[in-house]
Amino acid sequence: MAPTQPPQDRRPLVISGPSGVGKGTLYNLLFTRNPNQFTLSVSHTTRKPRDGEQHGQHYFFVTMSEFEDLISRDGFVEHAQFGSNRYGTSKATIAEQEAKGLVTVLDIEMEGVKQIKASGVPARFVFIKPPSWEALEQRLRGRGTEDEEAVQKRLKQARIELEYADSPESPHDKMIVNDDLEKAYQELYDYVYGQGAGAQ
Repeated sequence: MAPTQPPQDRRPLVISGPSGVGKGTLYNLLFTRNPNQFTLSVSHTTRKPRDGEQHGQHYFFVTMSEFEDLISRDGFVEHAQFGSNRYGTSKATIAEQEAKGLVTVLDIEMEGVKQIKASGVPARFVFIKPPSWEALEQRLRGRGTEDEEAVQKRLKQARIELEYADSPESPHDKMIVNDDLEKAYQELYDYVYGQGAGAQ
């Protein structure tokens, strides 16, 4: 049975790991099996909405000047630029969810993890690892959605992220190998709710 109360530790949960490792699958299990206890952080972005995307649900769509104003007021726990667009997680967004009694989950890449750690914002850091390098490469290729150049780019970034996770600078409190999904989920669940919280 899922617990009726959110975890005692309400700090934001930062989940990171290389592309293709199954981060989203794991935290979505956490959401569906423990309803009304978690929320996925909604980022601010300067890019235009795509078809079907709604402001406040998928992203907070803002202008470049609004984004830079938030930076100047130290309004982000982390922010980054990809191409000509900027993305960031605002402190206010996390505070609003905490006020509702929800634990905010942030799905963030390596540079964002470093920024959150450096910001001093209290958080828990979980890193999801593939069972092997070969398994990760197979998962990325198995998607069939990207060309060889894109796959190679993701693999190069994955190697950097895995090396960082294993380095002394890594802030990660928990490392989970996603080999067997249910086993990996149980590890995540036990960590989030505290050892001895009871398995489902």
